[in-house]
Amino acid sequence: MLKSKYILFVVFLLSAVAVSAQKAERNYIRKGNRLFNDSIFVDAEVNYRKALEVNPKSTVSMYNLGNTLSQQQKFQDAMEQYVSASNIEKDKMKLAHIYHNMGVLLQAGKDYAKAVDAYKMSLRNNPTDDETRYNLALAQKMLKDQQQNQQNQDQNQDQNKDQQNQDQNQDQNKDQQKQDQNKDKQNDQKQDEKKDQQQPPKSEKQNNQMSKENAEQLLNSVMQDEKDVQDKVKKQQKVMQGGRLEKDW
Repeated sequence: MLKSKYILFVVFLLSAVAVSAQKAERNYIRKGNRLFNDSIFVDAEVNYRKALEVNPKSTVSMYNLGNTLSQQQKFQDAMEQYVSASNIEKDKMKLAHIYHNMGVLLQAGKDYAKAVDAYKMSLRNNPTDDETRYNLALAQKMLKDQQQNQQNQDQNQDQNKDQQNQDQNQDQNKDQQKQDQNKDKQNDQKQDEKKDQQQPPKSEKQNNQMSKENAEQLLNSVMQDEKDVQDKVKKQQKVMQGGRLEKDW
């Protein structure tokens, strides 16, 4: 009898604790909601985290905390709360809200492929949500534009790469042509030098001609000098002869 009473007391005590915990959780969530509606997001975050301390598996607290973190631009932390809630929640309407908000964050981060998947998951749980359907259509269009832009960029990069290769080949051809021209020029210079070595230099031929003229001039000069000498000798002889005639001792 005493044992049965003890068991009933323990069950009652546990129930009281559970009820107290649920009450505390609800109070924190309600307070957090009021602060969220008043845009006091930091204090709202504190209350949602306290609710999670009371009940770590509270998907409502996770979802609301994710919304509060998102308003504070803490998108990665918010996504973690949404993912955790989606792994636990079984209610379809709540899952639809969770995936919808996940899609909004992914779309804001330009991860359109994952945003499309999140919106589709939301519509699977609530096919009548027109807002989610609109967001899905928008995300699909932005994904298509993103893929097209990426394709254009890839094509431009390929074209730029081909143009660079073509310019490089042209530069190499120009360098090769220049080298060939320099080589031909050097060969021509060598051939000209070889011809010059085989033929007598023109300057030497001119020098030879000048030497011949100088020789003729020198010969004429010598002959003229010899004639002058002979004339002088003749004059001296006449003078001496005349002298002797005059100085006939």
